[in-house]
Amino acid sequence: MTLELAAPLSDADATIQPFPDASPAKWHLAHTSWFFETFVLRANVPGYAPFDERFGYLFNSYYEGEGERHARPKRGMLSRPSLDEVRSYRAHVDEALMQALPSLGAAALDLVELGINHEQQHQELLLTDILATFAENPLEPAYGAATATDAGATTLEWIEGRTGIIEIGAGADGFAFDSERPRHRVFLNPHSIASLPVTNAEWQEFIADGGYRKPTLWLADGWDWVRRERISAPLYWNEDGTHFTLAGRVERDAAAPVAHVSFYEADAFARWAGARLPREDEWESAARDDDPLSGQQLDTGGAAVPRPKSGFFGSVWEWTQSAFSPYPGFAPAEGTVGEYNGKFMCGQFVLKGASCATPRGHSRASYRNFFPPHARWQFTGLRLARDS
Repeated sequence: MTLELAAPLSDADATIQPFPDASPAKWHLAHTSWFFETFVLRANVPGYAPFDERFGYLFNSYYEGEGERHARPKRGMLSRPSLDEVRSYRAHVDEALMQALPSLGAAALDLVELGINHEQQHQELLLTDILATFAENPLEPAYGAATATDAGATTLEWIEGRTGIIEIGAGADGFAFDSERPRHRVFLNPHSIASLPVTNAEWQEFIADGGYRKPTLWLADGWDWVRRERISAPLYWNEDGTHFTLAGRVERDAAAPVAHVSFYEADAFARWAGARLPREDEWESAARDDDPLSGQQLDTGGAAVPRPKSGFFGSVWEWTQSAFSPYPGFAPAEGTVGEYNGKFMCGQFVLKGASCATPRGHSRASYRNFFPPHARWQFTGLRLARDS
C-alpha cells in the first residue's frame, strides 16, 4: 500500500517538505525500509549487503543509538536519491527480508511485526504530509478523487460511562506498542461521553459566536498561540464554506466531523460547549465495545476526506485531555528500538480512535496516538464528555 499511495506523485511532489514537522513522501518511503534494514537485516542476517551505506545517515529519524543523521528540517533538501532510486532501495530491502524470514528467530520476527506497524503509521503520515504540501500550492492540486462512504448516524446521544475501577491498556496477547502496556487499573468517576464527534456545522457556530476571540475559553498557552499565529478557523478552511482536502478544494460537509484542529482548539470548543474533553481512560472504556475495524478508514489509495461518522473509530482521531505519559510499570524495549515511544512522553496529548487515513486494522481501543498541543495537520478532531 505504501507504494500505491505514492504512485500518483511526481519526483517533485515526493521531495517537498512543507514545514519541519512534516516529511517528504520520498523520505517516508525510504525511512520505513531503513527501519527493516537497520533493526532486522543488519542485526540478524550475516552477510547482508546494504543497498547504499550512506542511506543510514539520510533516513534515520530520531534513533540516537544509530548515530548521526540528516537534520529533520532539511529533509526537503534531498533532491537525491531520486524517487526511482528510493523505490529500488525498497525493492532491495524487501527481497532481502523475504529471503531471511524463514530463518529469523522470535526476537527478530517481533521486530518485523513492529516494522509493519511502524510503516502503517507512516502511510497515514505520508497522506497528511502530502495534503500539507499541496495546500502550499496556489493551484490547489488534487491528490486523487474522494472515495464515497456510507453516512454515519446523525443523532447525538450522551452515553453514560462506566464508573469505579476498570482496566485499560493492551492485554498480553497480540501486537501493541510498548506505550499501551502494561494493562492496569484506573478509577472512573460518573461521566458521560458523546456518541458522535463534533461536526463542521457545530464548529461554524463556535466561530460565529466569537470562539477564537474570547480569551476566557482558552488555556494560556493556547491563547498565546492563537494570537501569535493569527488562528481563526481549523487548518485548510476557507471563508467561502470550502476547505482544502486531498481531493482539492471542496464544499465542507456540515455533518462531517471537524478535522485539523489542535488540542488548544479542541479544549476551547469543549469549554464553549459547556463540556470538556474526555480522559483517555473514559474514551477507551466507552470504545471497548465498538468494532475497531468499523468506520471510514484507509483500505486503498485515493483521497482521504473525513465523512460523517458514527461510533468511535474512523474519519478523525479524537483529542483527549490526557497527557501522553507512561503507564504504571511501563518499561521501553531494550536497545535502540526502545526509543520508539518512551522518549516522547513529555509535552504531548493522547488521541484515540482512527482516521480516514489510518490503515484499517491498525488501531484499537488501547491505541495511544500522540501529538503536541499545537499540531493540527493530522486528521484530528474531538468528541465531548461531561461529568455526571
